[in-house]
Amino acid sequence: MNMGLGMILIEICDYNILTAEHLKKIARHPEVAVMSYDCLNLCGMCSLRPFAVVNGQRVFAASVEDCLAKIEQRVEEELKKLA
Repeated sequence: MNMGLGMILIEICDYNILTAEHLKKIARHPEVAVMSYDCLNLCGMCSLRPFAVVNGQRVFAASVEDCLAKIEQRVEEELKKLA
C-alpha cells in the first residue's frame, strides 16, 4: 500500500497486528506514505505488540488504539517540521 507523497514514511510489517487498514485515517495527509513490507527485520517485534516505523523511528504500544494515537502524534510533529 502506497499513499501520498511520502515526506513522512510509515512502515509496517505484514505480520503485525497493526495493518495498513488501521492507518487509512492517518494517511489522509498528502505528505504521508504508508508502506507495508513482508518483514522489517525487527525480529519478533510484530508478534509482541502493534508497531510502526515513522521516518525511521519505532512507535509501539500495548494496543492498536494506543499505537495509532502515538503514530498520529508523531505524524503531527513531522508535519509541523515541514511547515
